[in-house]
Amino acid sequence: MSDESRFDAGMRVRRAVLGDAHVDRAEAAATAFDAPFQKFITETAWGTLWADDTLDHRTRSLITIALLAALGRHEELALHLRATANTGATPEEIRAALMHVAMYAGVPAANSAFTLAKTILDTQSRGQLRGQSWGQTPRAQPEGSDPLDRGQTPSGSDPLATHGDSA
Repeated sequence: MSDESRFDAGMRVRRAVLGDAHVDRAEAAATAFDAPFQKFITETAWGTLWADDTLDHRTRSLITIALLAALGRHEELALHLRATANTGATPEEIRAALMHVAMYAGVPAANSAFTLAKTILDTQSRGQLRGQSWGQTPRAQPEGSDPLDRGQTPSGSDPLATHGDSA
């Protein structure tokens, strides 16, 4: 890598993909127990894998979505579905990736992922209709009205926020 350290590159890419608010929140929530893990994922996942320019962020995003869907990692899947606002992956491309999941990882895994994706993409679409960009937080909704709100994300917070998220 050039003059930029793996950590610095990772932080730059992590912020570009997930957004400053999400990364700031994850950093602030780090403790002595998990700080080494946060450093590890910033250097390796973001500073090595995502910072490699062989694949663009949109392509990496679609691969990540398919893998997380296949593995049933719904919390991280939700994070990466929301991050498509920053990576440029379209709903049509997400659908195509999830169709691959159905074929190669099984219909139940894809079915769960489609349900989650529909909810997230619908929320992002409603935000666009109200004049918000894909990455902006939707207006506050009454508590319990969002099917993904399980008391983990305060109303009006960053749309990439998930409780316990490590990315």
